[in-house]
Amino acid sequence: MIYTIKKVNEAIHWENIAAMTIDNVLWTADTGVRGQGQLCYDNERLYVHLSAAEKDIRAEYTQPLSPVHEDSCLEFFFQPEGYENYFNFEVNPNGCSCVQVGSCRDDRIDIVRRNDPAYFDIRTNYTEDGWDVFYHIPLKFIRLFCPGYRFEGTLYANLYKCGDKTIAPHYLSWAPIDLPKPDFHCPSYFGKMIFE
Repeated sequence: MIYTIKKVNEAIHWENIAAMTIDNVLWTADTGVRGQGQLCYDNERLYVHLSAAEKDIRAEYTQPLSPVHEDSCLEFFFQPEGYENYFNFEVNPNGCSCVQVGSCRDDRIDIVRRNDPAYFDIRTNYTEDGWDVFYHIPLKFIRLFCPGYRFEGTLYANLYKCGDKTIAPHYLSWAPIDLPKPDFHCPSYFGKMIFE
């Protein structure tokens, strides 16, 4: 899986940004839930827009680092090229986020900013057929963990839609995953996102 991350120099017009479909159904029967994602960047931020087509939305958690994967959840995991660690950004329809960094599932650091929604500019909306989330990730934030990093080359990444405790539990990904049980913490299955 390969996606080109477009550079923007002015206001973002999401209708002009290519979308990735989050439609690889994993580990459960197909519930009809689907997702999509779009990314773009400028000199200072990586911008993320994820959306879900989902009837039965669960949105219980409101506190940072809550297990938002149990709610209706959209996720962006990425590993900057040349660095061992990867980031996971998980957000529910309340704008509640779980942000972590580390080399694998069992070696993660929880990251809480004083005001996560404002720092990452997390905004969520309910739509006619589901919900979506917009946020940005400052380059200076990534550099706290990946010194000297620049938006260039390849970003190894995957997009996910899940909902462990929704009425119809589901797991979907952009890049396929071939594992016997649910696990999104698998960088070996990340796709490639190339900075334009």
